[in-house]
This record gives sequence, C-alpha cells and structure tokens, in this order.
Amino acid sequence: MSKAEYVNQQVSSNKVVVFSKSYCPFCKKAKEALKSVGLEDYLVIELDQRDDGDAIQDALQKITGARSVPRVFIGGKFVGGADDILKLAAEGKLKPLLQAAGAL
Repeated sequence: MSKAEYVNQQVSSNKVVVFSKSYCPFCKKAKEALKSVGLEDYLVIELDQRDDGDAIQDALQKITGARSVPRVFIGGKFVGGADDILKLAAEGKLKPLLQAAGAL
C-alpha cells in the first residue's frame, strides 16, 4: 500500500483524522479546539512517532497541497491546518461540521 493509499484509507474509515506531530504547538492548538467543542474520540496520527512519518507527510503534500502539520480531515474531507480549525471554532462552525460528519 502506498502512503497516499494509507492516508486515504485512514481518512475514509474515520470520521475525524488529525495528522500531527507530538511536539508541534500548532497541532496541540488544533486538538484543543476539537476537544473544546466536545470531540473526544478521533484518530490522531503522530508522524514524528512513526518510521514512515516523512513519507506520509510527502503523501499529504500531494493530497492537500501542503506538508505542514496538522492536517485535519473531517467527514472524509480535508478541512485545513491549525489556523483553519481555530477559525472554524471561533466562528461557531466547527461543532456543526463535526455533527454533520457524525463525529459528535
């Protein structure tokens, strides 16, 4: 399985997926924003804790247009990075998006 196939499989089989790095402050902010609207159960893939993390980041660049983390997917769609998630939360749009995806 290619790394792009791996990414697509995780995104299609989980309502919410966050590709993250455990030490990344932006990743922490995005995860805190998700938690702040009541999301507890979702998939976090910590790329710095995987041998193939760099290759997965390369695949994410092809899929989403950027290699930076976090890369957040909700309901099978790429939603964005930390700034995008924080903006959705601030505008009151994150919770309805998660509800529409069946994650809340």
